[in-house]
Amino acid sequence: MRYIIIGAGAVGGTIGGRLSESGSEVVLVARGAHYEALRDGGLRFETPEGVRTLALPVADGPGAVELRADDVLVLTVKTQDSVAALDAWGPRPVAGTGATAAEALPLVCAQNGVESERLALRRFRRVYGMCVWLPATFLEPGSVAAAGSPLSGMLHIGRYPSGADSTARQISADLEKAPFEAPVTTDVMRWKYAKLLSNLANSLEAVCGTGAADPAGPAAVLLRRANEEGLAVYAAAGIDAASPDEQQRTRGDKIAQQPLGQQRGGGSSWQSLSRGTGTVEADFLNGEIALLGRVHGVPTPVNDVLQRVAGIFARERRPAGSLPAAELAAMVADAERY
Repeated sequence: MRYIIIGAGAVGGTIGGRLSESGSEVVLVARGAHYEALRDGGLRFETPEGVRTLALPVADGPGAVELRADDVLVLTVKTQDSVAALDAWGPRPVAGTGATAAEALPLVCAQNGVESERLALRRFRRVYGMCVWLPATFLEPGSVAAAGSPLSGMLHIGRYPSGADSTARQISADLEKAPFEAPVTTDVMRWKYAKLLSNLANSLEAVCGTGAADPAGPAAVLLRRANEEGLAVYAAAGIDAASPDEQQRTRGDKIAQQPLGQQRGGGSSWQSLSRGTGTVEADFLNGEIALLGRVHGVPTPVNDVLQRVAGIFARERRPAGSLPAAELAAMVADAERY
């Protein structure tokens, strides 16, 4: 299999870099300054073992790649960019098959949230979900840092909406040649819904910083409430998610974050604000909880406000972590009065 990594940022760069180092054929897909840096100087890849430069094939879009029948498309863009990527790659011809990518190739959604698989299945026949536990950082063009050790990450994979097949098992085998654990599961969305609950903290961290360490502080209180809202809407919707105990038993101490030169100041949403991308994935994290709440009649004021404020920060390119948590708590209190 050849792996086409669509979005070679923190997650995509780490998966692509590790697959390449373990012997798999990889093509990185990136845009703008990141594409130019990868093309001109390779991927600067930092892990606990050290820093090296990987000279990998790189493309700036589907027109620069001749697709083959043994390709796997790995979608690692943020969910807000999924539709554009799916629409660009789906119609591309696959050499020697007479079919398009959407008809012939497997597509893996290695992304936060639970929406991209549904978007993909409207376009692609064979869609796989991947639950990504992978601490990595992408702040500068051409450079990715992956801090996990002894494993770089844990990547549950399965067919969407459910099931497993030989393709999932082959992808898992390739990933496990690299320092990943990649369990094949018939219920991958159960793991992704569990991960979604942890990702509700992303917007809070992005706008307020990492002040949730004080269990009595406003950030920690908001985080607990956001998760309680998530659990409430799951119960109302009949959604099953892996429990915290099950997740801890599975991960254990396999992915400990190690200090690196490129420090991981925050998660994916914090990194989006820090890079000034103009977008953030809150609509598909906190917004997923808000959507389920509206469908099932469950109030979700904390997630509503987190979604709204994170979007404002992204659009207005406000500095990450610049909103005091007490001010955010006051916004939630105001929202609850209406």
